Amino acid sequence: MKTSTDELLVFVTVIDAGSITAAAEKLEQTVSGVSRALTRLEKQLGVALILRTTRRLQLTEEGELFLDRARAILTAMADAEEAVTRHRERPSGRLRVDAATPFMLHCIVPHVAAFAHAYPEIELELTNNERIVDLLEQRVDIAIRIGTLQDSTLHARALGSSRLRILASPGYLAAHGTPRSVAALREHRLIGFTAPAHLNGWPLRIAGGDEAGTATKTQETASGYTIAPALSASSGETIRQLALAGSGIACLSDFLTAADREAGRLVTVLDDALIESRQPIHAVYYRSAALATRVQCFLAFIGGRLQLDE
Repeated sequence: MKTSTDELLVFVTVIDAGSITAAAEKLEQTVSGVSRALTRLEKQLGVALILRTTRRLQLTEEGELFLDRARAILTAMADAEEAVTRHRERPSGRLRVDAATPFMLHCIVPHVAAFAHAYPEIELELTNNERIVDLLEQRVDIAIRIGTLQDSTLHARALGSSRLRILASPGYLAAHGTPRSVAALREHRLIGFTAPAHLNGWPLRIAGGDEAGTATKTQETASGYTIAPALSASSGETIRQLALAGSGIACLSDFLTAADREAGRLVTVLDDALIESRQPIHAVYYRSAALATRVQCFLAFIGGRLQLDE
């Protein structure tokens, strides 16, 4: 196919305008340029499309047949360009987002309605996984990762960080007392994670007067204290609920407990012994031209609403 859309446009415009001169003016081209384009089109097709006289232009039988097809092609091209432009301006299609249950419930779900209002043509699919997922295997477009990122071929965007604190419910502390030192944790029920093991390393230091001894519930490490939980769960949200229910003391991230602390449902303990520790939070994704607009829209939207430490 050697015919170009430019030549089709010249042909249709000449017919609609009624003359080569009028078509040239409408197309902002020279008369000779329009005439050459018309001649080139007829040569490529091997037929005469227009009978030229000094007074008017007359379509041949082949010209009439070709005119309908040319109009259809130009209309289809215009529709295609409009669709692409509309797609670019108003992103659409499916976007799969995966996150650990606590982050999904506390940081994404509250903003879904506003996102749907801003981008009604994007179809969100939300999945929860407490462990790292393979994006390709699970058909995930964006995954939220909490903690230090491992080396990866994925693209990552930092969303912020969230501080870790030691917390318990007022009811638990009223019943069991408030620990005044890290060593005193030996006398309390500690709630931890079933896996991975590093999540049971609490960011605490022993003060000069404390004696860790041979505590069975805490063990000092280079990064703080690794606890031996009396009660374990696989999800931070489950641990939060257990702490709210007065089941023990937990170490949780601010994004998960901010509202509870503000309302007094959970209170912090051992603040003087707390080591400043923040969990970095990233969104990871494969770079794909087909997904780029949806991914960037979601990350910009959520990133602008998350109340995380920068």
